[in-house]
Amino acid sequence: MLLSGGLDSMVAAALAREQGFAINALTIDYNQRHRCEIDAAAAIARHLGAIRHVVLPLDLRRFGGSALTDDIAVPKDGVGPEIPITYVPARNLVFLSLTLAWAEPLGAHDIFIGVNALDYSGYPDCRPEFIASFAETARLATKEGMEGSAFTFHAPLQHWGKARIAEEAVRLGLDPAMSWSCYDPTPGGLACGLCDSCRLRRAGFADAGLIDPTRYAATGT
Repeated sequence: MLLSGGLDSMVAAALAREQGFAINALTIDYNQRHRCEIDAAAAIARHLGAIRHVVLPLDLRRFGGSALTDDIAVPKDGVGPEIPITYVPARNLVFLSLTLAWAEPLGAHDIFIGVNALDYSGYPDCRPEFIASFAETARLATKEGMEGSAFTFHAPLQHWGKARIAEEAVRLGLDPAMSWSCYDPTPGGLACGLCDSCRLRRAGFADAGLIDPTRYAATGT
């Protein structure tokens, strides 16, 4: 399980457990601006009874190019149609490659990721086409794949809106407060309330008629 610590990855991991899978969780510490999500991932892994939780350091600030890994302001003016500056170049491509590199020695052939292609910020590496393409790459790039033991990539939230994801968290008995979504937390530990991720999360809970336990610094529109 590629476990970021966000709401989507938490729900995807809980769905994997519900389906009877034992969970090995991988969290990438890429020196992201919102590093508090790493603590959230640890809490989620403990709650779900992960066999092992690996936090792998990978300092993408050395590359920059994103508001999450560089000295660039996080946009706060709403979700737009263009790919935003919070896009981290090839992040899911890199992260899934690392997940695959761990899955093969584990003998694990099912890999879960919490990507979503509806209520999201337009990132190209969240699309179904990318996940399908990577599954073929995994077959071609690994010993297991060459020997006929295919990897299955599960993206159970791929076509869900944030409201349904929030509802599913409740159904699964998860505490949404364990997860972290904000891209630009305040020094006092509050979610900013205005970045794309905060807006999408807050709207999802509102549309579902559920209380979002997140403490926001601002709730502007």
